[in-house]
Amino acid sequence: MHGAQSKRDLAMELQAQLPILRPSIHTRRANLTVKFQDLYGFTVEGNVDDVNVLNEVREKVRQQGRVWWALEASKGANWYLQPQVSSLSEGIVLKSSLKISALANAMTLKKLIRKGIPPVLRPKVWFSLSGAAKKKSTVPESYYNDLTKAVEGKVTPATRQIDHDLPRTFPGHPWLDTPQGHAALRRVLVGYSFRDSDVGYCQGLNYVAALLLLVMKTEEDAFWMLAVLLENVLVNDCYTNNLSGCHVEQRVFKDLLSKKCPRIAAHLEALEFDVSLVTTEWFLCLFAKSLPSETTLRVWDVLFYEGAKVLFHAALAIFKMKEEDVLLAHQVGDVINIIQRTTHHLFNPDELLTVAFNKIGFMTTNTISKQRKKQEPEVMKELDERLRRLNSLREDDR
Repeated sequence: MHGAQSKRDLAMELQAQLPILRPSIHTRRANLTVKFQDLYGFTVEGNVDDVNVLNEVREKVRQQGRVWWALEASKGANWYLQPQVSSLSEGIVLKSSLKISALANAMTLKKLIRKGIPPVLRPKVWFSLSGAAKKKSTVPESYYNDLTKAVEGKVTPATRQIDHDLPRTFPGHPWLDTPQGHAALRRVLVGYSFRDSDVGYCQGLNYVAALLLLVMKTEEDAFWMLAVLLENVLVNDCYTNNLSGCHVEQRVFKDLLSKKCPRIAAHLEALEFDVSLVTTEWFLCLFAKSLPSETTLRVWDVLFYEGAKVLFHAALAIFKMKEEDVLLAHQVGDVINIIQRTTHHLFNPDELLTVAFNKIGFMTTNTISKQRKKQEPEVMKELDERLRRLNSLREDDR
């Protein structure tokens, strides 16, 4: 993969240096739809206003890059790896031995990450701060290579589903939708399906792993990022057979929506609108299939540092941003269209994250954990009842 990888990295670097996109005069006048590739090779489709937004975002990315490089120059290349205090706001008591400089670094880092990690630094920063580097260090260096060799040629229900999903994962992408891209994604997904047989493979993971492959420098690092995501960052059982963890997250989100956006929640309830119609994909694919790539990765920047509560912040923000439009909708289909149009055109990550962290209100990991524990028994009861009904139907068929 390394030959293709280096070409892909070079292409991304060149893409970042492209001149500002300038639609033709005819396009500007007619406000026609334009198409072009973003930094990660995805085809972006939007109007001229979207292009202007993307140009502004690209300039902000450059500015953020200069800030990070200045910090690296003054504090050292790995300054952000000093003792972390990422949960200060959640009431963790500082040890007396913790230096003020470490505290300052942690506060600076949190603000910086919410403003976005420069694409060129993402692989290094994600790998360190997510815990992936630590996880990888607990096994022999040859672990990933040994794993991929050991499972090569083996056929399981997971591998069959993976093979079915590969061509459907970001079709048309200039690298992912190639034999080399499919092979790399397959090795990551199949490898993980054998590492954790309880998870195996679940649809949705293909989009997550594909985006990790585009960001990380190596296939092996993408594998470890997937591992830390499923084993440490996200709620347990999100991707197991019955998706119990995902069902719990949906219930938690619905409860949060009623507290943070009560007008929206009441209106959706009156319409008999089930929020899981749109949010299930968000929580399973971590927005990779719903938001533009740079916006998704900005959410992931914070996700890998602050944890899964960020997904709730982002999901609530999407509804909050379109509150007035949603309140005017009178059909379930209208709500779905409003939300999908919003996510498709959310090219400005700052617009989403500003609402997510400044207008949704404070949420802690501890609070969300309590909500999960509260919802879990009811979810398990419903899933057990569903399983009993299915078994009963099978018995009747016999």
